[in-house]
Parts: sequence; structure tokens; C-alpha cells
Amino acid sequence: MVKFLIIVLGVGWLLGQLIRYFLRSKLAKFAAQVQEMEREQRRAQQAQSRSKDDVNVDYIPKDHQKKRQKDIEGGEYVDFEEVKE
Repeated sequence: MVKFLIIVLGVGWLLGQLIRYFLRSKLAKFAAQVQEMEREQRRAQQAQSRSKDDVNVDYIPKDHQKKRQKDIEGGEYVDFEEVKE
């Protein structure tokens, strides 16, 4: 009777450890999936906000770049005074 009780307790403990191990691994996988979905949602939101607010230039012709550099060499300084009302 004592042997039977010891065997039942040992098997119960072993099953408990196995169940705990498998649950932890499943929960870790689930948490990783949730984090990945959250990252994808953030990327999508950032892409949407960028497309509304920012201006992206993919190509600038070479002749335009040379002309632009020549135009910015110097300028006229205009002295001004701030008028308070």
C-alpha cells in the first residue's frame, strides 16, 4: 500500500513537472507571436504617419544638383529691426 502511494505521488509529481514545462514553452511561443504582431502594427502605423507628414524625394537629376549648388554660394544680407507694437 505504501509503495502504491509513493508510486502515485511520484507519477503525479512527474506529470505536474511535464505539464508545467510544456505550458511555459507554449506561453513563451505565444508571447513571441504577440510581440511580433505588435511590431508589425507599429511599423504599419509609422508608415502611415510618414506618408501623411513627410516628403520623400527618391531621385534628383544631376544637372539640377549642380545648378542648386551654384545658387547657394552666397547671398545678400539684409539687416532688420524687430518692431514691437
